[in-house]
Formats: sequence, structure tokens, C-alpha cells
Amino acid sequence: MSGFWSRLISLTRKEFRQLLRDRSNLAIGILLPMVLILIFGYGMSLDVKNAPVAVVMEDASPTAHEAIAGLQLSPTIAPVLLGSMHDAEELMRERKVDGIVRIPSDFSRALAAGNARVQLIVHGADAGRATIIQAYVSGALAQTAVRQADRRGSTSGADAPPVGSVTVEQRMWFNAANTSTWYLVPGLIVLIMTLVGAFLTALVMAREWERGTLEALFVTPVRPVEILLAKIIPYFGVGMLGLALCLLAARFLFAVPMYGSLVVVVFSSMLYLIVAVSLGLVISSVTRNQFLASQIALIATFMPSMMLSGFLFDLRNVPTAVRVIGHALPATYFMDLIKTLFLAGDVWPLIWRNCAILLCYAVGLLLIARAVTRKSLDRGAKETR
Repeated sequence: MSGFWSRLISLTRKEFRQLLRDRSNLAIGILLPMVLILIFGYGMSLDVKNAPVAVVMEDASPTAHEAIAGLQLSPTIAPVLLGSMHDAEELMRERKVDGIVRIPSDFSRALAAGNARVQLIVHGADAGRATIIQAYVSGALAQTAVRQADRRGSTSGADAPPVGSVTVEQRMWFNAANTSTWYLVPGLIVLIMTLVGAFLTALVMAREWERGTLEALFVTPVRPVEILLAKIIPYFGVGMLGLALCLLAARFLFAVPMYGSLVVVVFSSMLYLIVAVSLGLVISSVTRNQFLASQIALIATFMPSMMLSGFLFDLRNVPTAVRVIGHALPATYFMDLIKTLFLAGDVWPLIWRNCAILLCYAVGLLLIARAVTRKSLDRGAKETR
């Protein structure tokens, strides 16, 4: 028995030393849990705060301004006063506001008669967020009726007719089915293309470095650009196949509509796929280790794409530091673009802006991948001499 404990203690001590020597294991065991705790504890929130809502004041009377007073003092709603429905609808299409409250021109007269109506239009891409905004705006507008009744003394009689009642006519844009599936399925395209482009490319390339199959290139006149293209083309094709499967599933399995142009969807997806594949090449060339490359790709690409790109959480509800990190990710711009194309249509200012950003990421990462690959080839060539 003493021999058993002696061997066990020796083996355990050896494993602890190996664990301390391998920094990647420490990063996964200690750093990753700390990052997840900070992100989910401080950075992520399902609460709705300062949701921008356009308020179209077609009635400029004091009664109408009193009706929206509850919105202006709310930490949940951030009203944006506008003069026309056209401007409000443009902001809604560009996702700069989450809803529109329309105060009609006859609001004061109708309120005095007891049958005032207010139109509420909510951006329904995120069904949960839309429901919260609907509930709060409706409750805030209903307080107008209570205040009106208090002033007229109409609350004393149980059988007295309601005075100053406000009816909120609700509509939901871009998600007529009011289901989270329409919100999540387009986002899955981003996650799948990130997984195929960055994670798979980094893993396979690092395996080739480990096995030494790339060393045969050191004695040939092959150029770094040719190596990059040869590595990008196969995984680019796999990524486009994944895109086709996602589009077919969205249409025939989940019945998610696509209001935007299919050509724009494919073009923007190609841009993002180039970004993802280039990032995978950079990771694999720097690490040259299959296990480490897979962990870095997971932490640096897939997990941020899932948690910090707007797939699950609205970035407007997170702390500033987390929001800055989220907007530094190329997945954030592709997520915004693909959801807009599916649910809102061809909003060209948003399309041009996000495609331009993705193009800059693609060019920059390709140049970095080329430089890193050249350096790795030069280092490998020196080692083989």
C-alpha cells in the first residue's frame, strides 16, 4: 500500500508540474472561466435600458406632451422627438430606433371625448425586446388616462364611464410571427461561417505544421501568396456550402423570410468568410500547434461571435468597455447586416457601411496572414538547412 501512495504522489506531482509548464492549459482552466464570469456577470444583460423610440408629435398641444411625459422620465425608453412618420420609418429600417409612437393630430380632442388612439410600431427582430417595449410604452401611455380622470373627478363613481381612455394600436415590423426563430436563425449563419472559416482553418493548418507536411514547401520556389490561396480556396468552398445549407434551412425548415436581396446576402457572406479564413490562417501560422490553435480560435473567434456580436444580447444594453470590444469584432457588422437583410430588406446605407468595414477587415487580415506565413516559411527554411 505504501508503494501505491508513493507512486500516486509522484505521478500527481509530475502532472502538476506539467500543468504549470503548459501555459495554454492554465489559460483554459483559469483565464477562460474568469472571462466568462466577467462577461456574463457584468457585460451581458437581458434588461432593456434606454431603448430609442421615435415619438412623432402630430399634435403639439400640452395634453399631447403630457401623454409622453412618462416616456421621457423612464430609464427603459429613450424617446426621440420627430416631426414626420417618414423620418421615423427611415430610422426604424436602419435600426436606429426600436419603435415608433405616433401621437395623431386629433389626440387632445379624442382624449377629451374618451376615445383617444395612439399608434405604436415596434421593431420585432428581437421578439423578447419588442414585447418589453410594447408593455412599457402601453403602460406609460395608460397613465395619461388616469391623470385625466383624476383631474375630472371621474374616479369616484364605480359606474361612471371612463374619461380620457387611451387605446394603443400595436403593430410589429420585421417579425410578423413574433417568434425568436426569425431573430436567431440568421445569426446562426454568422456562427457557422465563423466555425468553418476561422476555427476549422486554424485547426487544419496547425495540424499540417505539426506533422511537417509544409516543410516540403521550403525547398520549392512556391510563394507565400500561392500558399495562402491554396489554403483559402478549399475552406472558402466549404464555408459557401455551409451558407447554402443555412439559407435552405432558414427557408424550408424554419420559414424565415428574406426581404433583402439574395445577391447582397451571398456577397456579404463571401466578404465575411474571407475575413474568417484569413483570421484562421493567422492563428495557425503564429501558434503552429493544433491544440493551442483550436483554443485560441475558440476564444478569439467563435465565443465572441456568439456572445459579443449581438447574436444573443443587444450591445446597446452592455457596459461601454464590452460594447467597444463587440464593435471591434468583424462578426458584429456581419451579424447586423445579415439580420437586416433577412428581416428588414435592402437598407442601403447600412449595407454599404457594413460591407465597407468587412472589406477593410478582409484586406487587413490577408496582408497580416501573408506577412506571418512568409515569416514562418523563412524560419522553417532556416531550420531545414
